[in-house]
Amino acid sequence: MIKNKIKNLRETKGITQEDFASVLKVSRQTIIAMEKGNYEPSLGLALKVARFFDLPVEKIFIIN
Repeated sequence: MIKNKIKNLRETKGITQEDFASVLKVSRQTIIAMEKGNYEPSLGLALKVARFFDLPVEKIFIIN
């Protein structure tokens, strides 16, 4: 299982789920599922998330 810090990072940046989804070219439901830990993103999507927050993937996603 992979946990993540997406919700905290997104809220700190002051961006809505909808705007974040638009930037990543995914649905808002995908953002909701990722934030709840119900969806593990593809490598490509994980890299887009990391690039958006300007952080290494390992600082956002935690493997348990």
